[in-house]
Amino acid sequence: MTASSTSNALPDLKAIQALASADMAALDSLIRQRLASDVVLINQIAEYIIGAGGKRLRPMLLLLAAGALGDAQGKGVGGDAHQLAAVVEFIHTSTLLHDDVVDESDLRRGRKTANAVWGNAASVLVGDFLYSRSFQLMVELERMDVQKILADTTNTIAEGEVLQLLHVRNPDTDEAAYLRVIERKTAILFAAATRLGALLAGADAATQQALHDYGLNLGYAFQIADDVLDYASNAVTLGKNLGDDLAEGKMTLPLIHAMAHSDDATRAELRRIVEHGDIDGMPAALAAIDACNSLAYSRQRAMDYARAAEDALAGLARGNHTAALLGLAHHAVNRDH
Repeated sequence: MTASSTSNALPDLKAIQALASADMAALDSLIRQRLASDVVLINQIAEYIIGAGGKRLRPMLLLLAAGALGDAQGKGVGGDAHQLAAVVEFIHTSTLLHDDVVDESDLRRGRKTANAVWGNAASVLVGDFLYSRSFQLMVELERMDVQKILADTTNTIAEGEVLQLLHVRNPDTDEAAYLRVIERKTAILFAAATRLGALLAGADAATQQALHDYGLNLGYAFQIADDVLDYASNAVTLGKNLGDDLAEGKMTLPLIHAMAHSDDATRAELRRIVEHGDIDGMPAALAAIDACNSLAYSRQRAMDYARAAEDALAGLARGNHTAALLGLAHHAVNRDH
């Protein structure tokens, strides 16, 4: 059976989470242990965010990648993988805190954002604490190769944040510019997680690159699918306000495609909506997106990246952890939140 096997042969998300449950439990214990601070407000905000739920997809990817390579070598997932998974989760959580401030968001995963509860200043500073704590954890492992990957990754994420800011309320943002943003903001951390899992398992350079390519393509697929949901889901299912991207003036793929394929009058109206972050323009935006089949186009692009992620795993021995990685590629583009 090849890595690109049909989806009905792959585990679903619940099965994948069950496979990773012991490692994720060890991760949760480590996270709470290493979050502790003498500053009460840090504990309150960090616990609020970390305890908010979510799939913890990025650290799980690291653990599954380490498991996939460990399966082939008859080894399990070691404690260093748990520690690096905590690093990845801290980095991701810190970016969420900062993102919600920049985007002025007030809802995430179905409840108020930290900045809505404690204010922007506290959210930014606790985000900084999580960033610095993540570097303390990675330094403890005394591995320069690991530190280089994560230092480069966090720098690239910061570049992505600034790049996205430059495109806010810019209706001339095209698909190539959009992809550059999501590569830096989202896909690069997926790629770092899976590469680190392979590195810790002692994989050779080619296998590490294959896991990097898997994570990168999965990150693209995940983010494009996420951006589709902002125009195709509902607030209860999505866990955030529907239309947030439009209100924030973000040009995501469905709107970019509609802008490129609409008539002049519709394009002019879409430009006005984007430039003003006009949430009242949501019905007009949805009509244009529907008329241009932009959701179907965007879903297809997400599926293309998901298939590229599957193909990157073609050289891996097929075991439970490899099947789980393939299952996540399928899940990334077949979900409702």
